[in-house]
Amino acid sequence: MADREQEYRELFAAEALETIEMMGRHLGVLERAPLDEPAIADSFRLLHNLKASAAATGFQAIADLAHALETLFGRLRVREIAFTGKVVGLFYEGLDALDELSRFAMAPQAGPAPDLTSLLGRLDAVTPADSLVTGASAGELVVATLPEFGVVPELVAPAGAPRMELSDLVSIPVRKLNTLLTQASELTLYRDRLRTLARELDLPVLTQLSDQFSRLAEDIQYAVMDARLVTVGSLFNKFPRVVRDVATAESKRVDLLLSGQDIQIDRNVLQIVTDGLLHLLRNAITHGIERPAERLAAGKPETGILLLDAQTDRDRVILTLTDDGRGIDRAAVVRKARLQGLLPADYPDPVVNTAETSTDASADATDADGDDVLHLIFEPGFSTASTITAYAGRGVGLDVVKLAVDTLGGRLQLTTEPGRGTTFTLVLPSSIAVKPALLVEDEDSFYAIGLTYTENVVSLAATDLFAAGPVLMAALPGTEEAVPVVALRHLLEGTPGLQRLLDRAALGPGPYPVVIVRHNNRRLGLLVGRFIGQQDIVVKPVAKPLDQIDLFNGLTTLGNGRVCVVLDVPALTAPFTGGRDARQFGKMVVGARAVPAALVPR
Repeated sequence: MADREQEYRELFAAEALETIEMMGRHLGVLERAPLDEPAIADSFRLLHNLKASAAATGFQAIADLAHALETLFGRLRVREIAFTGKVVGLFYEGLDALDELSRFAMAPQAGPAPDLTSLLGRLDAVTPADSLVTGASAGELVVATLPEFGVVPELVAPAGAPRMELSDLVSIPVRKLNTLLTQASELTLYRDRLRTLARELDLPVLTQLSDQFSRLAEDIQYAVMDARLVTVGSLFNKFPRVVRDVATAESKRVDLLLSGQDIQIDRNVLQIVTDGLLHLLRNAITHGIERPAERLAAGKPETGILLLDAQTDRDRVILTLTDDGRGIDRAAVVRKARLQGLLPADYPDPVVNTAETSTDASADATDADGDDVLHLIFEPGFSTASTITAYAGRGVGLDVVKLAVDTLGGRLQLTTEPGRGTTFTLVLPSSIAVKPALLVEDEDSFYAIGLTYTENVVSLAATDLFAAGPVLMAALPGTEEAVPVVALRHLLEGTPGLQRLLDRAALGPGPYPVVIVRHNNRRLGLLVGRFIGQQDIVVKPVAKPLDQIDLFNGLTTLGNGRVCVVLDVPALTAPFTGGRDARQFGKMVVGARAVPAALVPR
């Protein structure tokens, strides 16, 4: 906690020192042009923001001094006083005091806080007469006579003069951090190649050098990644105003509770998921939380509760949004899905069930148990609202959430209970610079599959495979579940390959190495040539025109120097895991999944 408090102090001090630097430039402008309105207006704004920020973070002394200087600038704006005479010296003295207080805020252990009693009193007592120029006042520029050439006098700073110091904090554009992180991540590729070479040559000196390089590469990589980390509170703290505005527009009462603001996450991850979280909050208020009269009739408090929570789990960040509203009406979802053609017209109404149920957000709507129709709320253009308002009824929002989570390679889960509320859970990587992946080889080509999609690796015998309609299925060892299986090379061949799904002869003799991937709450077995192992990879974008191939998510380089294709699992599994273009195919897959294990031929 102490480290986190120090981080907050440093962040505030960095902002305050930047404000003070800008103020110094404005004071220089006002010395040359005391009536410069843009300089006065911008100084007033800067001090106002600094006052609010200091008060919010508990630095009351800075807030009081900023308020006193802000008041003086207000008097400058109305021409009550002028930026001349003793007023100039007071402004500079106040700015020096702000600088000292900001540095003290960053390192309070350095000594006692400065006493502002005298300065605040003199700032409050400024009169128009203090603006008069008399002799060599503080507002005039005094030029000292230089000594004769070659004579260097001893420079002694006057007592009480501010010291010229550089801040320990610097502002770095995010694009520069991104570039630095990309270059640091490249080191991991050369690290792996050096390790491979050290093993092949079996030279002790090279092995030692490889180990040292590996440690250095990891230290650099994690140091740069740490520089890009931000607290989720930087986003969470912006939401109370959003909740207030939406609740007011919807005539509802809502309290937002925040938890886990100290959790750190890659800035790029947080930026990608920002719009999704915003839509989830709006959706929870417009569709989930009831109006006060409805809540009272249901035995609930008038004010609804939204809980936005962040937690960490190893290298993942879990964001959870929970409301105590009405829950999701499955019957309404099914009715609207029929109207939009997302479900067949004869699709049955769901069985009324008051128990809590859960699903991955984008599960296949044709699942036999009917619960997974909930994922349809994430379809573009889907909305159960009967009327269009500023925040509901347009079918824009939840599809943004799913797109953001899929982009990050995360998971989106949904839990709802009628009359009790709904919970959305976003499982996200804490960083997207380096991704863990499973490496496989097939027909002398290397492929990487993100571990976020990889559920299991198994070795199947020929007797484990059976036909179910046009689909080749496999009974997973130790379970009663059957999953569709397809050879990776057939998938990459496109339509001709898909037509050979049942051609077991084309698979060759077993056993078959199979990677079980999971997406959209569905499993699919990818039959590959062999497993290579797990490795952290740096994904590089695919150059044109290969970037138009949906099955490829990027490229990476392995330790042996070979180029490896990073597979796009959502695109690969689309024909098997649902989607409008493959709905009929998905029904056959779902029917096959329902085959009891006892009927599976052995």
